Amino acid sequence: MSHFAEIKDGVIQRVIVAEQDFINSGAVGDTFNWVQTSYNNNFRKQYADVGGTYDKDKDIFIRKKPYQSWILDSNNDWQPPTPKPEGEYIWNESTKVWDAIA
Repeated sequence: MSHFAEIKDGVIQRVIVAEQDFINSGAVGDTFNWVQTSYNNNFRKQYADVGGTYDKDKDIFIRKKPYQSWILDSNNDWQPPTPKPEGEYIWNESTKVWDAIA
């Protein structure tokens, strides 16, 4: 069994476990809307997640943007506006700073 992501307008709609023959049968719609993904991140950069995107030109999946202020870097990973400090912190989008976890 393999994992397949359904892509519409570049956005990942859902991920299912299926055989290639099932995808090819058309039972879940047009076969060109389905792209195989790797649960172990062995190909296409990373596992497809719902709400993320598929870059057809690069043939990779890009995770869903975690926060509005984050930017996509040259490795196609989302980065915060300021680096995360050492220790236990969580991003605060309203203040755009890292808050220490008590």
